[in-house]
Amino acid sequence: MTRIDLNCDMGESYGVYTLGFDQDAMPHVTSINVACGFHASDPVNMMKTVKLAKKYGVAVGAHPSFPDLVGFGRRVMAASLEEIKADVTYQIGALWAFCLAEGVKMQHVKVHGALYNVAEKDLSVATAIAEAIKAVDPDLYMLCLANSSMVTGAKNAGVKYVEEAFADRAYTAQGNLVSRKQEGAVIHDVDAVAERVLSMVKTGSVTAIDGAKVPINAQTICVHGDTPGAVAMIKRIREKLDHAGVTVKAFGQ
Repeated sequence: MTRIDLNCDMGESYGVYTLGFDQDAMPHVTSINVACGFHASDPVNMMKTVKLAKKYGVAVGAHPSFPDLVGFGRRVMAASLEEIKADVTYQIGALWAFCLAEGVKMQHVKVHGALYNVAEKDLSVATAIAEAIKAVDPDLYMLCLANSSMVTGAKNAGVKYVEEAFADRAYTAQGNLVSRKQEGAVIHDVDAVAERVLSMVKTGSVTAIDGAKVPINAQTICVHGDTPGAVAMIKRIREKLDHAGVTVKAFGQ
């Protein structure tokens, strides 16, 4: 049986500011990564997001970042490994409380933004994140960019993990994400993205930006819920997978 999980970053609204299309996107994904206050969100929005996930039966994960609310967690910070472990632990704990209050079991942890980008290349950072996750709850999964140091870090720490691919991002021939600064890094054609996701799921590979075929062992696909046309793209991906007979289900279920 071919199956895949669709994960999406959510709960990134803050105070009077609304970010993303959580209400519309939630019914079409199977796992969500909830911002924990360091790059976005606040206690009320975290609570609302967990409640919404419970309503739709969507698996919940923490989405910790560098403490960079002003920069939306997209700026690299000179944090020590001790600080990174403490920050990740703190943010997991914050979301865990809301999950406990709603009777929802937390499924995973996926770090955000600059912290994710550092961890995919720096094994020491990836391992520190994995150790923090395991110390909080050894049943939690770590979401790792496929073919990256994050996978090795998870293995080093002995934490459960799944590998992730991105629906609308271009890849290099080495299996890395193409920098957003480069033209063609983000794919906007809805049908092309849907076909690309189905191909990744069915063939275990992705076509790189130079045309090369790159092996990619993904158990979850990241879709974006905060860009123009995001919901239409998620719906098209889901329709494509359903029509092809792919089981779309949270990886922890």
